[in-house]
Amino acid sequence: MPEPQSPDEAISQAGAGGATDLAMAEGTNLEKTPGGPEGTGPAGRPRSLWSDAWRDLRRNPVFIVSALVILFLVVIAIWPSLIAGGDPLQADLDDAQKGSEPGHPFGFDPQGRDVYTRVVYGTRTSVTVGVCATLGVALLGSVLGGLAGFFGGWWDSILSRVTDVFFGIPVILGGLVFLSVVTSSTVWPVVGFIVLLGWPQIARIARGSVITAKQNDYVQAARALGASNSRMLLRHITPNAIAPVIVVATIALGTYISLEATLSFLGVGLKDPAVSWGIDISAASDYIRNAPHMLLWPAGALAITVLAFIMLGDAVRDALDPKLR
Repeated sequence: MPEPQSPDEAISQAGAGGATDLAMAEGTNLEKTPGGPEGTGPAGRPRSLWSDAWRDLRRNPVFIVSALVILFLVVIAIWPSLIAGGDPLQADLDDAQKGSEPGHPFGFDPQGRDVYTRVVYGTRTSVTVGVCATLGVALLGSVLGGLAGFFGGWWDSILSRVTDVFFGIPVILGGLVFLSVVTSSTVWPVVGFIVLLGWPQIARIARGSVITAKQNDYVQAARALGASNSRMLLRHITPNAIAPVIVVATIALGTYISLEATLSFLGVGLKDPAVSWGIDISAASDYIRNAPHMLLWPAGALAITVLAFIMLGDAVRDALDPKLR
């Protein structure tokens, strides 16, 4: 039996043609190893839309920065005492409208309350309203819009007319009418109002996405094989139609936070003794010339929060849209 030859000896003896054959053989072996070429996962299997999106998001600096900011906001919303040890309701009129001083970097508001503590504790209100309203809007709108897009017929016609009615209601005017009769100082009336007027947008998006997904070949094949409506909706259509809903809901979350601050500024959203950036902006608006710090800090926190969620939504949209790759 001849002794085994090294690759260099085999190439030198086989010539150019033998080198080509050896290279082709090595390429075949590489294709069989875990982690194939671009666009494939382990063992050469094609990657899904979600794995591709996650890979793109991890490389997107906009997503990383916005995600870190949102993570910080969520942490201080859950545990505001980590960075603010005072009481946001404690007032001392002797300190009213004072500027920055040791231990109180943001100064005091017209009632002598620490602006820094109120800005930190106001994060909880804004994040709670944004997250709860977005979950409610996404759930209600996805269910109604998805069913209308899947079944069509009279259900689709009724939903379309109902959404037209809700789109015709001005948001601020609706808030003034709806919330003016509410005496609660909690966030739940505001969340309920946002869900009431926000679901039609998600319903339209979900309806169009489901109509597009149900025309694909794999859905028609599942229908031909006798799959039930519930199986087609949950197993085949929803995973492939949910991406646009996630994108719109993520961007809308920042809008809902801004809407809560606007309603609180107008006096129909959250009310004292609740702690809200909108309440603080409203209270400081009359003192903008003499004590601008009372307005700038809560307004700046609101702007950063809304911007972070909008940037996150834009990054998610770019990652989930294959046409933008």
